[in-house]
Amino acid sequence: MGVKNIYNQIKYYANKYGFKKTISKCVNVIKNKEFKKREVAYGTFIDWVPFNELDKKKVDEQHKVKFKIEPKISIIVPMYNTPKKFFEELVNCCIRQSYTNWELCLADGSPEENKELQKIYSKDGRIKYKFLGKNEGISGNTNEALKMVTGDYIALLDHDDVLADYALFFVVECINKHPDVEFIYSDEDKMTKNGDRYDAYFKPNFAPDTLRSQNYFCHFSVFKKELMDKLGGFRGKYDGAQDYDIFLRMSEITDESKIRHISRLLYHWRVHKDSTAKLNSHAKNYAFEKGVAAVQDHINRIGLKGTVTPGPVEGTYRTDYEVIGEPSVSIIIPNKDGKDILKVCIDSLLEKTTYKNYNIVVVENNSTSKEIFEYYKEIEKNPKIKVVYYKEKGFNYPAIINLGVRSSDGEYVVQLNNDTELITPNWIELMLGFCQRKDVGAVGGKLYYPDDTIQHSGIIIGLGGVAGHRFKEVEKDKHGYFGKESMIENLSAVTGALLFSKRSIYEEVGYMDEGFAVAFNDVDFCLKIRQKGYLIVYNPFVEFKHYESKTRGLENTPEKIKRFQGEIARFKDRWQEFLDEGDPYYNINLSLDTEQYHMKKIKVDYNINS
Repeated sequence: MGVKNIYNQIKYYANKYGFKKTISKCVNVIKNKEFKKREVAYGTFIDWVPFNELDKKKVDEQHKVKFKIEPKISIIVPMYNTPKKFFEELVNCCIRQSYTNWELCLADGSPEENKELQKIYSKDGRIKYKFLGKNEGISGNTNEALKMVTGDYIALLDHDDVLADYALFFVVECINKHPDVEFIYSDEDKMTKNGDRYDAYFKPNFAPDTLRSQNYFCHFSVFKKELMDKLGGFRGKYDGAQDYDIFLRMSEITDESKIRHISRLLYHWRVHKDSTAKLNSHAKNYAFEKGVAAVQDHINRIGLKGTVTPGPVEGTYRTDYEVIGEPSVSIIIPNKDGKDILKVCIDSLLEKTTYKNYNIVVVENNSTSKEIFEYYKEIEKNPKIKVVYYKEKGFNYPAIINLGVRSSDGEYVVQLNNDTELITPNWIELMLGFCQRKDVGAVGGKLYYPDDTIQHSGIIIGLGGVAGHRFKEVEKDKHGYFGKESMIENLSAVTGALLFSKRSIYEEVGYMDEGFAVAFNDVDFCLKIRQKGYLIVYNPFVEFKHYESKTRGLENTPEKIKRFQGEIARFKDRWQEFLDEGDPYYNINLSLDTEQYHMKKIKVDYNINS
């Protein structure tokens, strides 16, 4: 762990909780056999906390801040057999809030009223408690709490969660920055019954396809009162996923610009034997079934045709969209020499692809071997395949692709590297179903190295200084950060080695920029698509092997290094503002020095994000 890290953690804890609690905490940590396991799972959390969480002094300073807009925040909590210890911590974390214009609305559906709780909720006049006399279910109990609301905004919280002392302060700060905001959510972590924290989830900004794959908003989320009124509260038919249902419905009636993400850990989701974070197998199956129903009904309501099933990672969902008609698809494959490599690619397409209406355009780029031209003659006997010739000297990937697109006739276009091999037979259907949506501009898939580790599962802007592939070299059957490599997600970019788009998109954005001869042309192309308001979708259920860059060689000559540096400068000149703001589908708390979603070890400038 390192002496400096231990010192920073102890100093942080002492400033926040005092000397006595710090000594007790150190003893518990030393005794705790699970500590090392949690440290590994938490990545660099122990480095992150001292720099980025507010100590008591800073929280006290927040009490003195006067906002221009000071809304009342109504925190609604459905209760059921809430343990006294957890309830007391919940009430105390509200009382400690550095923003004081709030009310806590408690609706208790327990079979019997717990008289011990009365002393706790009577501590503060801002707390409203109602014993219901019967259990109305999670939705019914929450709706009873809603009836008690008198505030301008409504915050959802579970009865065993804990808010950071400054949670409401940053919610109100967000409201003052964005007065038209209608929905706010934050980052989260988990907390053991002993108060130890782990599993920090630093989330992306709003992303519709990511939300359909996972309820990543989760517990502490804030609705404008007028928005909640339009939604009409929670629906019992989705109990187990009732919050997921209301988030999906919210996304249908709220403009994306009015959904805001606060990139801070504002609440701690407590994990214990009775919590939703640690459900038994039957309860989990029930909750996930309700989640499938919530997403399926959402898809139906917005007029899309698709089928929702449980995802490969617990708590995730997969949506496959129905292909409308049988539009033509042109697969553009650049090639230079390497007959055996190209043959693997084309054979896999011809043998495995289940979609019928496709054609292949090989763009020949200055090959010299006799055998490749003989192979071209052989494959052109297939009416699905034609070869066109790029006659300029040197390698310019965008120029080659642009020629291929202009030489093809498909309504949809796939950029595909020659050094790939198809794994998923219905790959075109899976990508086309997304790309037929009006809001989608491009779709990418998951690529593996020959050793079955990940080569590509989406691109993060800013990674490594410009852009990089996330979860590189994670083993095929292992999962990265919250299983994101196995979720359908919206991202800022996907690789040109497998990129599915509409022909009309190329025309709308002016094709690929031929100034990026080798590097960043796919990222630039995707950002131009995003600039036009379209979504980029990563679909992990489309899989290829990728024998990366076998035919092009390494970037190891002075000429290539100079060209690469020039492309970096060109990219930064065009997209510097985007780089400065940070990738909206990443998180300001996460490091740009690794593909594995590790936390930063330095102070985060939160003014950049949210």
